[in-house]
Amino acid sequence: MELDDFKYFPEIDRSNMLAEINGLPAQLQTAWELGQQFPMPDVAGVQHIIIAGMGGSAIGADLLAAYAASRASVPITVWRDYDLPAWAQGGSVLLIASSHSGNTEETLSAFAAAQARGCRVLAVTTGGKLAAQAAEAGHTVWQFVHPGQPRAAVGYSFGLLLAFFARAGWLPDPAQELTAAVAAMRAQQANLRAEVPTEKNPAKQWALRLENKWVAVFGSGAFAPVARRWKGQISEIAKAWAQFEFLPEANHNTLAGLDNPAALFPQTFAIFLSGSSGHPRHNLRARLTAQVFEEHGLDAAVVQAPEGNALAQQWTLLHLGDYIAYYLAMCYDTDPTPVTAIEGFKAALKKA
Repeated sequence: MELDDFKYFPEIDRSNMLAEINGLPAQLQTAWELGQQFPMPDVAGVQHIIIAGMGGSAIGADLLAAYAASRASVPITVWRDYDLPAWAQGGSVLLIASSHSGNTEETLSAFAAAQARGCRVLAVTTGGKLAAQAAEAGHTVWQFVHPGQPRAAVGYSFGLLLAFFARAGWLPDPAQELTAAVAAMRAQQANLRAEVPTEKNPAKQWALRLENKWVAVFGSGAFAPVARRWKGQISEIAKAWAQFEFLPEANHNTLAGLDNPAALFPQTFAIFLSGSSGHPRHNLRARLTAQVFEEHGLDAAVVQAPEGNALAQQWTLLHLGDYIAYYLAMCYDTDPTPVTAIEGFKAALKKA
């Protein structure tokens, strides 16, 4: 589809994923405000937080953990699996079970393990088994309303956690930084909306560059989970293959893989996310690594976040990636909402 024929997008985007992406700044603000109102569990004596979730319910935890790495007074572990690590025992450990539907089997397994081991629990969900079981056991439940796809609720999965950590006293008050981040997202959005023509729309331009390419997204520090988000959105929205990698780790292995198979390199595009709020050595590595990739015949480019605070740069880059994935779906004439392959796999897993 021609990306400037935006009036025809609804013919492909039948569930209006575009409205979810357009509404992300407001959702992030709403989640932060909602997080000020929910009841707080007892957190006295908590020494370690595990946030269990999968997919769209876990990405908010990744974003929070990366943002909080240099700020939080408690360690955070993001857990994408069944059960819990062996060290997770007793009331000094708080499990935050994050499941959009409340029925994610891996997260329910982690919740059951936390119950059995005497860990404290906070459930963050729209309902389902998790809300019912947590409430029945007397745990605190933060239940929000979002009828769409989990990946479209990233404002909730992050904003609620940010509010919780701030209220618990584990983070310096991020209210002003959050407000600035939302404002920065809205300012950037003026050039990303569907009605903005391609010649003035960076997201549409990027989608055209990525069409028919194998995409690899690299990030570091607070941008590492944004790279994961870009990969997930390209896969779930555009139904296209993508991968994510982290710097500086990729400089210690991935660089060695630029010899073979050379025939595929012209079909590959490596994107390096960067911003002035990041570590200077991370930014240097992004630039130099992109140069090495180009020297080996791959398309590569650094995507720089607009100027702003750390949270603003993290979220403007995230939001840009959502728009790029959406326009890439339009390039492929692909409905961005259904995830038939995932649902089919879940059904087969349940049947087995």
